[in-house]
Amino acid sequence: MDLFLTVVSGIAWTVVYVEAIRVGLRDRTYAMPVAALALNFAWESTYAVNEFLGGVSAQGVVNVVWALADIVIIYTYLRFGRAELPETVTRPLFAAWSILVFATAFAVQWLFLAHFGTHDATRYSAFLQNLLMSGLFISLYAARRGPRGQSLVIAVAKWLGTLAPTVLFGVIEDAPFILGLGILCSVFDLAYIALLLRDRSRPADWPQPSLRILPAPSR
Repeated sequence: MDLFLTVVSGIAWTVVYVEAIRVGLRDRTYAMPVAALALNFAWESTYAVNEFLGGVSAQGVVNVVWALADIVIIYTYLRFGRAELPETVTRPLFAAWSILVFATAFAVQWLFLAHFGTHDATRYSAFLQNLLMSGLFISLYAARRGPRGQSLVIAVAKWLGTLAPTVLFGVIEDAPFILGLGILCSVFDLAYIALLLRDRSRPADWPQPSLRILPAPSR
């Protein structure tokens, strides 16, 4: 059962990343909230290194694959993200904000690791940022006034990818804290899925925000 749940989670999250890349490039936007994206990238790269310090492991390889996928999603954020912000957000401000967000994400992961140790830090940080991501996807939907740059595949795969380790760590390993966080993630994930399902029959009802065409950089 442990192996089955681990495989389900790994496949589901891989689907999330591949679909986020596809949707981001298709809609010329980023398909994952930037704070969640930064925390994911920091988690995967941090624990990929941590896994390989003890030798090559399957989880370490998976973390590397996920981190590489995140780099492509980060590209979509850097390429298209500023166009969705007010004109007062200049290139230097956008760059400074992005650096701050990603640097903070790494700092948070390292603080978890230093305080809780590898075993607990991987679980606590993963489920807390998962809960944050679940809420941020709904916020992204509201900010864009509809499903642009989002996907039902991402929503369902994220739910399943979180539900499997919730059962594994929260139920089988009897960790009430993780179980509670996992249940809260499911509540938000199912609400997000319901929003996307509601729009599948009437996608034209949502206004598509026009993106600003940014001037070419001066040479």
